Amino acid sequence: MALPFVPSDAGMLALQAATVLGPRPIARPGWMNRFRGRGWAFVPIGSIVVVIFAIRYVSSTATALTWLALIAVPILAAVALGWAMRGARPWAALAAVPLFVLAWTIKTSLVGEASAAVLSALSCVTLGVLLAAVTPPSWLKAGIVLMAAADVWLVVSDLLQTPNATLVAAAPPAGLPQLQSELFGTISLGYGDLFVAALLGAVLAAQWHRQWQAALLTLAIAAVFDLLFFFISELPATVPVALALIVMEAAQRVSVARRRRRPSMRADAIPRQAR
Repeated sequence: MALPFVPSDAGMLALQAATVLGPRPIARPGWMNRFRGRGWAFVPIGSIVVVIFAIRYVSSTATALTWLALIAVPILAAVALGWAMRGARPWAALAAVPLFVLAWTIKTSLVGEASAAVLSALSCVTLGVLLAAVTPPSWLKAGIVLMAAADVWLVVSDLLQTPNATLVAAAPPAGLPQLQSELFGTISLGYGDLFVAALLGAVLAAQWHRQWQAALLTLAIAAVFDLLFFFISELPATVPVALALIVMEAAQRVSVARRRRRPSMRADAIPRQAR
């Protein structure tokens, strides 16, 4: 029996919000400094635009990405459990094994689908932490917004649907799990939709309260945004993440402006004394 739309969507929204919460702050190793640069900010938009057009014009791309995900996602998930996520412990990396087994052996069940989706989310946490370590925060934030803008353009122009369907349909042999996209019940989510959530969490990881706020805001905006599913069949799920970032940045700027005004206002309130 297929899980109805509402609980399926709620599960995916919770996973995306949890992915925002996943990344932990890391002390960047010295050897990573040589790789630090603004150019990494173009990785998010490239991960969606380049992939979509590659699938569209190179027929073997979907198969190659399926194999890449099958190999890389469990490894990156293990790294997240052992190092990149909040609460990570080295021994916890072994938890990636049962998740992969469940995603493989009972992949048509809700448990199997959830296991595969969690693996993908964990792998995105690792990628988000690594990318945040080599990209200036302001540039990475711009990259998140650009990725969402590109996602909207691809959906509106009807350029996303066919390549995305090709990618989702690609399957490795022997019934191995399809980790290049996520399916839970009646809702599917692209890998990039979790990747962008991990990027938001990683860029805010040094400020735990802001990371929590970003996760809750992403969940709230996505819940409202997904009401559009009652009218259209496909939505760019990167948009709620970008909107959460924009709202938080705007709120922070307003807060800073208010704090700067307070000292001058207090100074003006001090009565002048005659000499």
